Amino acid sequence: MDPTIDEIRDTDEIKEYDTEQLVAYLKSVKTLDLDEEDLSILRQEKYTGRSFLKITREELLNVGLRHGPSRLLAEFAETCSEKPERRKFSSIRSLKDVLKDYNIDSDNISEISRFEPQIHDFRDDNEYFQNCISNILIRIKSYGYLYVNSNEKIQREYVSTILHAALRIAEAGSDKKFKMDVEYEVNGKKYYGLTDYAITESKFGNLICTCITEDSKIDRSIQEGIAQNIRQLESSHDVNKKKRKRGEYGEFDYLYGIITSARDWYFLLHNPGEISLSKAAPFTIEYREQTCDKELDEYKNLCKNTKKVLSIIAGLLLDKVADSESEAKKKKRNLHMKTLRAIKIRMLFEKNGVGKLENVINNVTSAEPLLEAITNRGGQSISALLEKEIVIGNE
Repeated sequence: MDPTIDEIRDTDEIKEYDTEQLVAYLKSVKTLDLDEEDLSILRQEKYTGRSFLKITREELLNVGLRHGPSRLLAEFAETCSEKPERRKFSSIRSLKDVLKDYNIDSDNISEISRFEPQIHDFRDDNEYFQNCISNILIRIKSYGYLYVNSNEKIQREYVSTILHAALRIAEAGSDKKFKMDVEYEVNGKKYYGLTDYAITESKFGNLICTCITEDSKIDRSIQEGIAQNIRQLESSHDVNKKKRKRGEYGEFDYLYGIITSARDWYFLLHNPGEISLSKAAPFTIEYREQTCDKELDEYKNLCKNTKKVLSIIAGLLLDKVADSESEAKKKKRNLHMKTLRAIKIRMLFEKNGVGKLENVINNVTSAEPLLEAITNRGGQSISALLEKEIVIGNE
């Protein structure tokens, strides 16, 4: 088993380890499976982080380490010393550099391909929508007009209000559960750091969506936000892939991203090697003092535009979990089909004998009627259903 992403720490960090810190680190790496005897040798020889990164198998054998752990430890030291330097999300500044990885030679967001986000409709009297509007009005009364260059902490008050409402609306429209984390740490192969918000589905704990808040007054700031969010989505894909066990249902190959200033909202769709934007112009919500008067158009526009953003976010979440569920059902069904086909071939082989094996396989009919029969008539034996539901070739 190879070391995981999280087990391989940055080279500069390892260099600073003294002997006890190094021993504690190597003990935590499950794939090495070092016991106390192995660790005591490392302590006795006073290896530090710097000396560990240059260690060889021959050297470890000479100091008394056994062949198995010496090989694993030397390979791990080489992996750590060769690990490419990862960058923090916050260090990403150039959208053009990021888009080059997607064969787009521009920093203009209008050059990014488009996708049509799924919309989840809900009624105007939806309790979570009404609570969201009420909470927005409370904040407007406290903070006043939300300017495009308002304090980021104030922006996040509005963003979190909308995200919380979107999660509850999505849950009310399905049997799924969602969780949101603030300043969620994502450790990818090339990039790492904190996302402002991260949304996961509860069943598998896989990331569905990451959100970053930016100042929409300056185009460069939005470009940086999109660039950083793309790197967050790439790294989130690394995390989901690492969490997934072999054969686990749900591939989670695509993820959604949100870039917002609370006023302006952009949505990204990320597949490995592909990136799409909902549209070049943002979805906009205006937070003005006049919106507190329910008789004015400003209030009606606040409700209309907030509902639009909520319906998009809820739609993205439900689209992702629905896709994962359908993929799981498809895999499960394919497994059923293969199993039933094997049972049928075996029974036909026993009925017709060795000489007609090729003819038997060629005459195997679809197993779908049998699958439906098993689903609808649980309790009967498979053999009885085979005899009843499937026509045996050459009979």
